[in-house]
Amino acid sequence: MFTGIVEETGIFKGFDGSVITVQCKKVLENTKLGDSIAINGCCQTVTAMTPESFSANVSDETFKITNFKSMKPGDIVNLERALTPSTRMGGHIVQGHVDMVGKYLGDMSFEVPDSKYIVYKGSITLNGVSLTVAKLDGNVFSVAIIPHTLENTNLKNLGAGDLVNIETDILGRYVEKFLLTEHNNSKIDENFLLENGFM
Repeated sequence: MFTGIVEETGIFKGFDGSVITVQCKKVLENTKLGDSIAINGCCQTVTAMTPESFSANVSDETFKITNFKSMKPGDIVNLERALTPSTRMGGHIVQGHVDMVGKYLGDMSFEVPDSKYIVYKGSITLNGVSLTVAKLDGNVFSVAIIPHTLENTNLKNLGAGDLVNIETDILGRYVEKFLLTEHNNSKIDENFLLENGFM
């Protein structure tokens, strides 16, 4: 579990087979093998460490669904260690489970293949950064971002066409699952929604 508040940016060193290596400093403090670190918002388990880097094994599914496949050695990545019980919840609940990759259009606007779980003024995670949706038009959305966040994350390096990892707010998925389950049990239907002022 993460907050979407990036602790530092690191340098992607490359892949050795399915093993990703990232050069960094701050997130290595008090980190041990088996701990979780989000790389561009994607939760990865630390499998090896040096004083200046850590490595993790990347699954085929992660490689398929994230922007990892488009990264090049030297790219800057956002890093965050997993929550501890004493961590301040400065962003929102972030699982580190990337839903999709979006394309940067410029001006902090992004195009996604499916905007079903993206909500105007709702939370969204871009490359591990907790942000607020400022505008939503079909499958294109824009985010509000303050200068501090821009300056201290890799979002400042985005160019038109670049791919970003996107995790939508988990609450939407749970609400949908609940509603579908209830609907299948015939408790919520169009009449129920009409009678209760939802339509």
